Amino acid sequence: MNDSPRKPDRTEKADAKLAQDDRLNSLLVGVVNEVKAYADQLMGQLQQLSDIGRSLSGEYDLNSLLEKILVQACEFASADAGTLYILEDNVLKFKIVQNKSLNIRMGGESGEPITFDPVELKESNVSAFVALNGIPVNIQDVYDTDLFDFTGPKKFDESTGYRSKSMLVIPMRNHESDVIGVLQLMNAVNPKTGEVVPFSPDFENLTESLASQAAIAITNAKLINDMEGLFESFVKVMATAIDEKSPITGGHIRRVANLTQTMAHVINEQNEGSFKEVSFSRDKLHELRIAAWMHDIGKVTTPVEIIEKAKKLQTIFDRIEFIDLRLQFLIQNSRLEALEKRQALMEKGAPPEELEKLQRETQARQEELKDVRKFIHYCNQPSEFLADEAVERLQEIAKKIYTDIDGNPCNYLQEDEVKNLSIRKGSITEEERTIMQNHASITLRMLNQIPFTKKLKNIPNFAGAHHECINGKGYPLGLKDEEIPFEGRLMAVTDIAEALTASDRPYKKAMPLDNVYRILTAMANNNELDADMVDLFIKQNVYDRYLEEHEDK
Repeated sequence: MNDSPRKPDRTEKADAKLAQDDRLNSLLVGVVNEVKAYADQLMGQLQQLSDIGRSLSGEYDLNSLLEKILVQACEFASADAGTLYILEDNVLKFKIVQNKSLNIRMGGESGEPITFDPVELKESNVSAFVALNGIPVNIQDVYDTDLFDFTGPKKFDESTGYRSKSMLVIPMRNHESDVIGVLQLMNAVNPKTGEVVPFSPDFENLTESLASQAAIAITNAKLINDMEGLFESFVKVMATAIDEKSPITGGHIRRVANLTQTMAHVINEQNEGSFKEVSFSRDKLHELRIAAWMHDIGKVTTPVEIIEKAKKLQTIFDRIEFIDLRLQFLIQNSRLEALEKRQALMEKGAPPEELEKLQRETQARQEELKDVRKFIHYCNQPSEFLADEAVERLQEIAKKIYTDIDGNPCNYLQEDEVKNLSIRKGSITEEERTIMQNHASITLRMLNQIPFTKKLKNIPNFAGAHHECINGKGYPLGLKDEEIPFEGRLMAVTDIAEALTASDRPYKKAMPLDNVYRILTAMANNNELDADMVDLFIKQNVYDRYLEEHEDK
């Protein structure tokens, strides 16, 4: 019997090779699947990073943007908590602080103030180190390192019961590679187990890319905000220029802008009625505010003597002074004539009765002239309505003749004086009213020359329509009904309401609110103003709310 080992036959060798191949294939499939899973995960992260970048690029409100950056960074890196700092005034200022486990949200849109002191730029602090050196720091456990001073997080843990562990701190670089802030993420969480784990190096690189996108978005948002602020400052400078020309108009512009904003906010609050479907977004409110600030910009060309015409005879000065001098001359002249007549009568030895008669006639003549002067002063005051009888008496006075010191015949009143004194309502003539109203068309022409951005493109139409009437009898374009922009109809109400309540107009006193409401209602009934707008203004006490908000009492 042969005890030597039996050599495997050809079949056994083939089976062994197949088994080995199966193991290799299985191993290879596993590796491929792992690589594919990692690739899919990486592609998903890259896609998520791309989506985040697009999301950030469309946000220009700085508070919203900063909050969105931190929220999306935490989601992207599966972080439980995070803090976003911005480098300002040589310190790191807390802008957003969030912690999911402790339900903490501070800064941003939360409205919750951040009470932490800014971080000084000392390298012992990890966030300051990252800001100063521009390199990321990834720490597995803040309790198990002496690289940085983590007294702050440890004190926070003591007071809250939280356990700070893994930390990823990333610099935020703008397009010029300058560090403008720091993104600090805390406690990466394994989504399957919920366990706090270190931040993956892959996440470190991708999060750094996210931070760079965020920094560029922040820079763009600041640039846009700065441009908006610059433009708004320019608008207010223009209003200030008008203010310097006429403090009355400047105050009016500011008050109409504030009253218009209050009215828009009230409209946003309506859940029923004519305005329940109307809503002003942040951009629309901004556009409306700028339009309100610019609605009277055309008055920069209106002569001051018309804007501030407090009395009917007023130009650069009040011409009533000329008439006063004229009548004073006539009064004094009547006294001189009476003295001359009295002396002649006394030289003739006239009886006392004639002297007394002369005295009575002289007194009556002077009283008549004083009454004429008093009446002209009355007519010089702007009024709601000047009666026909007053106009007729002015014309009769104007026909009277006196002789000046050179012996020339002169009328008591000149033609232009009669024209101004005969103004039925207010203090300006029809020609002056045309000049005053021309400011609306000039406003429209001026604003149409400004290359407004897309979000502000409607400003000329809004600002230029505040004197249009629903019945088509307004100016400068004679628009009617729906041809008038909604915002123009809104400003028509606030413009008139402010003018009626203003206390700084030289030609009138501030009107009680009840009278203002009566006039607005009458104008709505006459199809001059939007009736629904007037109704809302009165019923929602918009003017009282405006006073409370702006303390413009």
